[in-house]
Amino acid sequence: MIPEVADVSSPRHCRQTGGKMASAYESFKLRTTPEKFYIEACDDGSEDVLAIDRVSTEMTLTVRRDIHASAETRPIYGLMGTIRLVAGMYLVVITKKKKVGDLLGHAVWKALDFDIISYKKTILHLTDNQMQDNKTFLSMINNVLHTDGYYFATDYDLTHTLQRLANTSPEFQEMSLLERADQRFVWNGHLLREFIAQPELHKFVYPAVHGYITMKSSCINGKVFEWSIISRRSCFRAGVRYHVRGVDSEGHAANYVETEQIVQYNSAKASFVQTRGSIPFYWSQRPNLKYKPKPQISKTVNHLDGFQRHFDSQIILYGRQVILNLINQKGSEKPLELAFDKLVTGLGNGMIKYIAFDFHKECSRMRWHRLQILLDMVAEMQDELGYFLVDADGKVLLNQEGTFRSNCMDCLDRTNVIQSLLARRSLQSQLRRMGVLHMGQQIEEQADFEKMYKNAWADNADACAKQYAGTGALKTDFTRTGKRTQWGLLMDGWNSMIRYYKNNFSDGFRQDSIDLFLGNYAVDEADWTTPLRDPKDWKFLTLPIIMVVAFSMCIICLLMAGDTWTETLAYVLFWGTASVVTGGLILFNGLDFVDAPKLVQKEKLD
Repeated sequence: MIPEVADVSSPRHCRQTGGKMASAYESFKLRTTPEKFYIEACDDGSEDVLAIDRVSTEMTLTVRRDIHASAETRPIYGLMGTIRLVAGMYLVVITKKKKVGDLLGHAVWKALDFDIISYKKTILHLTDNQMQDNKTFLSMINNVLHTDGYYFATDYDLTHTLQRLANTSPEFQEMSLLERADQRFVWNGHLLREFIAQPELHKFVYPAVHGYITMKSSCINGKVFEWSIISRRSCFRAGVRYHVRGVDSEGHAANYVETEQIVQYNSAKASFVQTRGSIPFYWSQRPNLKYKPKPQISKTVNHLDGFQRHFDSQIILYGRQVILNLINQKGSEKPLELAFDKLVTGLGNGMIKYIAFDFHKECSRMRWHRLQILLDMVAEMQDELGYFLVDADGKVLLNQEGTFRSNCMDCLDRTNVIQSLLARRSLQSQLRRMGVLHMGQQIEEQADFEKMYKNAWADNADACAKQYAGTGALKTDFTRTGKRTQWGLLMDGWNSMIRYYKNNFSDGFRQDSIDLFLGNYAVDEADWTTPLRDPKDWKFLTLPIIMVVAFSMCIICLLMAGDTWTETLAYVLFWGTASVVTGGLILFNGLDFVDAPKLVQKEKLD
């Protein structure tokens, strides 16, 4: 499918949408006056206008004929919501979107650009420090908004799987998208809090999911079908790689993603759902300038509590759980594997099956064919869990009875490789059942589709990795080509270096940005005391300066030799020792040098 890009300058900005009760308006005009924002529904036949008072912040529903004020007007594509910062309230709007494709006849859009508009006409009432803090908060909101991967639909609920939507009541179908959405995946939920309390305004907003969506039209044996991946990133215990690990007291796991693979052919449709998430007990892995910080398992909490809450929720939502733990079974990761195994055994729940597979050990020295060992191990379980299948008449033929819950350390690289292989096996069964593939035909034999399939899953890996770790995923050369390459190893090394830098020197800001956006930290405009000032002690500047000077002098002494070799050696030893000692001191005090979050106390992140 050729994606359609809609810019704010497009003359086709206002268009008609479906008339379903749960649908929201598709496009708007924003009229701005000194006193109010008027958000005018642009759909054919609509007279509705949302009026927002810029002083009282009150929101009311009015009609177009009641607006008499002249105003600056521009088109927008949706409202992400509102947020309070130091300077007061801000309106967050979508200014550019791209059509991803059609899912069951409903247009799915990707939000590409946003604008953050102040209610206040001036910020001159703020002190210099408040202005600086407000500017920092605005940059945080922009940072989250421009982390690629926000999707929405105006007449379809993207937050639920096909199976969940098929098992809903008529009352559920009549709810607005905002009311019926799965709150785990509504990334603008905090921004929409003012709208939730006023049902008459629900048609002006819609939930935005964060993650990855792709939709492809494919052909095998002359039969055209639609194939999609939808990855929904949870907004509960959301964050960045090293600052958010494990589980919280509510049972929410870090970097939790629900991935649904959907296929449609001749009005029949099928889906296969998998989940990924951090190892669900209390552990942390704080950045400390080391390439791979040692994971720390908390010794002061009852791990079984959060662990049980997590899996109780998973079983209610998905049914049986097959845990695929892909971490190393030696070295620093081994204690995590042992603790995970012990907790599953201690839980004694027959609905949970635990499988540990040392991905790196099994696939070392480029032996990627050994992944088949895991696929063979879980083949019977996958057949028992099944997938969701509806025939052309809308009759449910099969339900998925459970999910694979995969994890490695980050739930990114190893995890995505395994998920793509399990999804291919499920898709092969679905396409045979639908009559697209003949019995005995393998997806791997369909060269064009196989290439598209592998690239889509690799793109899914990259999207999830950029949102959590700050770079594209590792091992995507295997996902794209089916084999490990030297170029792939080189790119993994490059991405690993970028991750190292970001994890140590910029992820504190990214974590603060997410916490502000999701409402984990709320700005109190009336009683503002800044948490953004972070005075560093003498070590922060002194030690790096000494190390750089000492290392530079060491190089200079080598290049500009003294009168005798003993004199040169003495200088090199002195400055070399100074640089090594200061470097060691910096590593020893690594926690003082990393970019740590400032808006949420560390206890909340453990």
